[in-house]
Amino acid sequence: MDELILVRPRAEHAEQVMAYKEEMAKNGDSFDGCAGLEETETYEEWLDFDTRLKKKGYVPSEVFLAVRKEDNKVVGIIDYRRPLTPFLLKYGGNIGYSILPSERRKGYATQMLKLLLPVCKEYGEEKVLITCNKTNYPSQRTIIKNGGVLENEITYDASLGECGVVQRYWITL
Repeated sequence: MDELILVRPRAEHAEQVMAYKEEMAKNGDSFDGCAGLEETETYEEWLDFDTRLKKKGYVPSEVFLAVRKEDNKVVGIIDYRRPLTPFLLKYGGNIGYSILPSERRKGYATQMLKLLLPVCKEYGEEKVLITCNKTNYPSQRTIIKNGGVLENEITYDASLGECGVVQRYWITL
């Protein structure tokens, strides 16, 4: 498996991130963990996380790009949200992530999450909540491989996701 590093988005990533957005949209994917990338027109607009996301009532988020060391390709986006609002506590969790469709099934999500967990601990977290749709088996495997323990399943308005059931996993740091 290729080694990844997590980096904060910088100007040099603009073209890759906008191509990421295009590939995700063409594939019909949700933009989980992308800090509202789907709602922006430009990379510069996306980078202004604090201003843009505060206006919508979102909590502070630490956003990282997963970059393959071998060729500096952005293969994923992951964000760590804190504190948990009632909505995040019930449905969204502390962490969201996505993998570029053309880079899936290579173990990148598992590696990204593993790299992010120490960051969460540095912010004082003792455990983090990660959620996924009940039918999202790749995400379930990623969470479990990183120590996730299923707490429960919650039924929700199907407009929030694919199947109407979210699984809530906790990872102790």
